[in-house]
Amino acid sequence: MRTRVAIACQGGGSHTAFTAGVLDRLCGSVLDTHEVVGLSGTSGGAVCALLAWYALRDGDPAAAGRLLDEFWADNSASSPWEQLLNASAMLASDLQQFVAMPAISPYDNVLADSTAEGFKAMLRRRVDFNRVEPGPEEPVLVIGAVNVLSGEFRTFDSRRDKIAAETVLASAAIPTLFRAVSVGDGTFWDGLFSQNPPIRELVDLRPDEIWVIQINPTRRDVEPRTVLDIGDRRNELAGNLSLYQELHFVEKIDEWLESGVLAEDTGYKSIVVRIVELSPSRVRWSLSARSKLNRDPAFIGDLIALGRAQADEFLTALAFERAWKERNSEALLSFFADDVELMSTDPFPVAGPIRGASPVSAFIDEQLSSAIIDLTRKQVARDRVAWTVKTSATGSGAHTRGRAEVALTAGRITSLKLGPTRLGD
Repeated sequence: MRTRVAIACQGGGSHTAFTAGVLDRLCGSVLDTHEVVGLSGTSGGAVCALLAWYALRDGDPAAAGRLLDEFWADNSASSPWEQLLNASAMLASDLQQFVAMPAISPYDNVLADSTAEGFKAMLRRRVDFNRVEPGPEEPVLVIGAVNVLSGEFRTFDSRRDKIAAETVLASAAIPTLFRAVSVGDGTFWDGLFSQNPPIRELVDLRPDEIWVIQINPTRRDVEPRTVLDIGDRRNELAGNLSLYQELHFVEKIDEWLESGVLAEDTGYKSIVVRIVELSPSRVRWSLSARSKLNRDPAFIGDLIALGRAQADEFLTALAFERAWKERNSEALLSFFADDVELMSTDPFPVAGPIRGASPVSAFIDEQLSSAIIDLTRKQVARDRVAWTVKTSATGSGAHTRGRAEVALTAGRITSLKLGPTRLGD
């Protein structure tokens, strides 16, 4: 039986070109072993979720990558005039951090309405919305937005709502770029102000796993001090607020089920959470709040390529995890590069650093045999791939949580480190 997976796509403007690359790989690689039962998205994540969903509902997963590539090529600033507008938009975003801008409506310009119409036209060139009617079929599409008048979060759900170009625009209507969008009896702004992306509705589909494509980085290594850095970090934290609240609820249910606090007959089920997070350290461009407006073709192309690369690493990590859970030493050995670096610290037996393929077999027997992957805690793939694990290596028989972290290059593990969990893991 295939694993039931729901995919949630966080919003983040042009940064969600990364999501396009991830979805391209996932839709083309996992359907033999996984069934995608739903996709959700907000803002740019809603666009990517829509295009992948449209391909999957038609039984043509290979089309997902083509539709996503076409949309982002169409959305890129390819002509000299568009490049000028793109540079002006980013300059205006920078100036707002330092200069009091004139207090005029952003909609009082000749481009306000044409921008919205152009956005909808890009969607209609790829999606025949006349063929999309509400129904119970899987996969399900869920799009997040907020009613700007009532303040209520709203999700548009393909099981009950007519999905149209206006629906996606409602989720992507950043107030400084688009006027609020009227859908039915509601008036909507960008879903970044609500669920980013919707998770609770995906839980209703009873998936075995939820995979989140995360745009805003969880961590920063250096304290933000400049005006721009402070603004960027506030933007990132705001974008992650609802996401981590909803994921924490899922993880807490998983823990209660495992510990017996919740009985299995209560209707709840354990759901594994996995995250593919855009890693800023792997992009040659500066990622900031203003670059979420950047439509430079090279910038967009680099993010799509990074999405594909990180998705490949994510899929390799899934295979490594499967071999680890099965205690398949031969399969585990095949993942390691010849010059792999191995290291373990407390709560694992202290060893290393050790370099080279020769010690790998002994390291696996001594270290991984006493560690159990804890899938009540999320698995995260960013610049490295990390799992929370439970180990009884202390000899007491009681389990202690630790962290396993691997770095991958060209599909091979070049570093494996075992150590303590980080705060929040």
